[in-house]
Amino acid sequence: MFDPIFKLSGKWKAELRGPDGELKAVKIGSNVICTNGKEFLANFLMSAAAAASTFTMKYIAIGTDSTAEAAANTALGVEVARHTGTVSYVSNQIFQVKATFGTGLGTGAIVEYGLLSSSTAGTLLARDTESVINKGANDTLTVTAQITIS
Repeated sequence: MFDPIFKLSGKWKAELRGPDGELKAVKIGSNVICTNGKEFLANFLMSAAAAASTFTMKYIAIGTDSTAEAAANTALGVEVARHTGTVSYVSNQIFQVKATFGTGLGTGAIVEYGLLSSSTAGTLLARDTESVINKGANDTLTVTAQITIS
């Protein structure tokens, strides 16, 4: 058996802002890279030249289930909203996706975050649970996911 030469790790940042734009809360955490997300990446590497447009890992979901993240997760526990993120390369092998959940979108006691391959269902690459951010109807929540390939 070969030693692993490819590792993934992830970080999350959630910023809650009130209707006036004032920063109300910030949560930062690390996540578990899910088994099916690793399979997704392996499949992508195999077929990227032929079908890269089908591999879109750019959707961030938020939810209210505080069950601890695990590699076997395939979805959030209780998803309340999902939004298309903006994808970028930061530096040093860091892939970043950033999504903003505006007023009226994804309200409630947010404790979980996920990075997925589709606007509905799809493959869960990474999941994180943190202490609660109470997002009101007039608040804006910006969530940034970073995946480091090392």
